[in-house]
Amino acid sequence: CPAPITLTGWLWHQGETPVERCSVKDKEQNPYPTAWHSKMSQFLSTTLSSSPFVLISTQKTTPQGFQTNEYADAQLQEIVRKMRERATVYKEKLKDPVLSSPEGSPTKEEAEVKPEEDHYCDMLCCKFKKTPLKKYMTYLQLPDSIDSYTDRRYVAWLMLVTVAYNWNCWFIPLRFVFPYQTSSNTIYWVAIDIICDICYLCDLLVFQPRVQFLKGGDIISDKVEMKKFYHSSMKFRLDVISVLPFEVLSIFFGFNPAFRANRMLKHNTFFEFNDRLEAILDKAYIYRVIRTTGYLLFILHINACLYYWASDYEGLGSTRWVYDGQGNMYLRCYYWAVRTLITIGGLPEPQTLFEIVFQLLNFFLGVFVFSSLIGQMRDVIGAATAGQNYYRSCMDNTVSYMNTYSIPKVVQNRVRTWYEYTWDSQGMLDESELLEQMPTKMQLAIAIDVNFAIVNKVDLFKGCDTQMIYDMLLRLKSIVYLPGDFVCKKGEIGREMYIIKQGEVQVLGGPDGTKVLVTLRAGAVFGEISLLAAGGGNRRTANVVAHGFANLFILDKKTLNEILVHYPDSEKLLMKKAKVLLKEKGKPAPGPPVQQPRGLAGLFGQKQETPKLFKAMLGGKGKAGLAKLLQLKRERDIQENEAETEKPEQEEKKPKPEEKKLPEPAASSAPPAQKEEPNADTKPKPPAVMHRGTTNESLIISMSPSPTAGEGEILKVEAKEKKRK
Repeated sequence: CPAPITLTGWLWHQGETPVERCSVKDKEQNPYPTAWHSKMSQFLSTTLSSSPFVLISTQKTTPQGFQTNEYADAQLQEIVRKMRERATVYKEKLKDPVLSSPEGSPTKEEAEVKPEEDHYCDMLCCKFKKTPLKKYMTYLQLPDSIDSYTDRRYVAWLMLVTVAYNWNCWFIPLRFVFPYQTSSNTIYWVAIDIICDICYLCDLLVFQPRVQFLKGGDIISDKVEMKKFYHSSMKFRLDVISVLPFEVLSIFFGFNPAFRANRMLKHNTFFEFNDRLEAILDKAYIYRVIRTTGYLLFILHINACLYYWASDYEGLGSTRWVYDGQGNMYLRCYYWAVRTLITIGGLPEPQTLFEIVFQLLNFFLGVFVFSSLIGQMRDVIGAATAGQNYYRSCMDNTVSYMNTYSIPKVVQNRVRTWYEYTWDSQGMLDESELLEQMPTKMQLAIAIDVNFAIVNKVDLFKGCDTQMIYDMLLRLKSIVYLPGDFVCKKGEIGREMYIIKQGEVQVLGGPDGTKVLVTLRAGAVFGEISLLAAGGGNRRTANVVAHGFANLFILDKKTLNEILVHYPDSEKLLMKKAKVLLKEKGKPAPGPPVQQPRGLAGLFGQKQETPKLFKAMLGGKGKAGLAKLLQLKRERDIQENEAETEKPEQEEKKPKPEEKKLPEPAASSAPPAQKEEPNADTKPKPPAVMHRGTTNESLIISMSPSPTAGEGEILKVEAKEKKRK
């Protein structure tokens, strides 16, 4: 209702009495203040938004010099817009209630979301898009609570703390044993130590008190509760001990890296980082192999430090067993540690008691550590290749089975091809085996992400309930067809519908069944007629062959019926579409064109087929039946002529005037079908058998209506013996 307006009419609620009499006249007769328009618009907006109404009469005038309230005008226009939208929705529901979706349409706020502004950075010769600084700040802002399982920022922080932890674990023993830390480079070592300590403190004071935890199945994100939980854990105690500044003892005893040994107690953060990183990596077994290798290198590093300490204790170069002080001290000690722990041999024999005890402990430790690491490495690699080993095992068992029963080589090669393609394309033989271990909600979430985009393109399911499509996604089975495989054959009973997930299939037809009628690609559906046919009509109407490797979804009829029980509206919609498909299928195919006769024969029309009634009457096909009838007519004429010549002789022999003559059927040149029996109501007698030769019988052929309604007419053929006088 564009302003200014004059509104005169009754506002009615459905099923109620009039609410209020509203009248707005010209300003000259009854000038209303602007505040009244605001109240009027508020009344209309609150009343009309809650229930439908009927506007009986409206009048529109534009008085001169009349000023309207912009707020009231906007409210009235909004009311009109809502009324039109609601009327459109009701009209659609009244037209076709089946096609109306139960889901609500998006609101104006959802539909009119403003697109994000693009930020570009101008350079000398190019222009590129960059993320605004506000987004960076929002992303880097620390949340009030941290979800340790899904927040990638927390994983990045744990990686930083893990780097600081590894610095302390590797370099504290190295600096304590080897003389690499001198008075000239101490400042650099101390600077890196301070950076690591800052990381420890930030993790203790800022990050760990914000980590969410589970309590009775509930996720606790309250600040006070999170702090209490962290402060009461063993991890907090170890973190506090790991940051205690024992370096102050250097004032009394001199600087010694051993005072920082407590930094190695922050091992919980290191193992937590390993768990979180493996959870987000696509190929976690690669990181497991790297981590296991790191454990081995670290043990060898500790052993090298111990060997140098033992050599320094005995005296460098004092015996053949200790380090002689030549070359790179760390590399030579590390080489000795590798040969000792791996028990390669070829080392100098220990001389003193200390050397013998040290070597024995080293051998025992090497056997234990090396065997455990080798076993762990085997488990990691075995878990990484478990799927491939299962694939190889299944393929080998299948080939052995085929060889046992002497399966032809052609079939064996196709089986091998199927195994190889299935494994290369999806990395597993059966997807359903992997999803069976998860709950239904997780299976549905994965099925929606993987297959919903394909099924949503199918025209057959458009307009159906979304939840019905979700239930159908859980029941779909994926099958791979090789090139040339028949997906379905013409004439066989159809119990499944196919949806093409990947690849192409060809529909074959023609006289010999090899002509390609159409090629179907990803997202296409076939076999739905057999699936939706209610009574009969479930025969395949064409041959469908896989063109190349084709991955298809299969939905059988029993499964679809089980789903549609819970969705009656979707069932009605599918049945309606099924009727349309069956009607299109029932239309006769155009036959071959009729060839026109050549020459003068084309001037005459096509000869009509002989009626079945006359075929039965003639008793044969074509000329044979007609010749038999004509021959019988000639014989009857000869008999009549003979009877006429014998008539005077009989009259002389039997002169009896009182004798009545029986009526003779007169011979006529008309066809026999035109002659009728005088009494048509009598019961029809079976026709006489036609014999060759002469006879003294009269043939009478007639047609009479059947006494039973709807049976047409009855053909009667009677042969009566002619009485001689």
